[in-house]
Amino acid sequence: MPFAVLLVAALTWQVAGHGPLYRWDTSADAAVLRLAAGRRAVAPVAQFWADAGNVTVVLPVLALAVGYGAWRRRRRGGARWWGPAVAQAVAMACALPLVVGLKALVARPAPGATRLVAHSGYFPSGHAVTAAVGYGLCVLALAPGTAAARRCLAGAAVLLNVAVGAALVWRGYHWPLDVAAGWALAAIVLEVTRRVVRSWWGSPG
Repeated sequence: MPFAVLLVAALTWQVAGHGPLYRWDTSADAAVLRLAAGRRAVAPVAQFWADAGNVTVVLPVLALAVGYGAWRRRRRGGARWWGPAVAQAVAMACALPLVVGLKALVARPAPGATRLVAHSGYFPSGHAVTAAVGYGLCVLALAPGTAAARRCLAGAAVLLNVAVGAALVWRGYHWPLDVAAGWALAAIVLEVTRRVVRSWWGSPG
């Protein structure tokens, strides 16, 4: 977790201060958008994966996973079976204000824009945070019994988030560092949640 905290701080500093990584970010984003402009057939696929980071998609999936985890824990007779579900719901609720605060602090314009549009900032990516926290919490809530199953589920969540992040950049919705900062912020939220649940209830799900 310390690495994720440092990464969020470093990326925020670089973007807000227009440091070397900021200059790389703008160059990389321009290269991706040029590539995307010549491959319009990819746009619907990229849009599908970008939409997988929408709150309206993530929250129902998370609700099902958290609900199943709570039901399974209650069925097993776990003490305070509802605890992990509450912690996971609180984690998701807390992630969004963190994003809003950083967006207001950095006030980064959209890719291709020279000034901030009226309704929002772009650093970090709210879609990247929503997807990473939401699908990461699904992994914690479901918590399969075997190590192999846990690794498979975690791997699937990672691949899903890579697809979401890549699609956000490909479609021109976010700069690459917006997505990277979103992932780092999500890692902090997930690790804090994992530690709280394990400390208070003894298992992640």
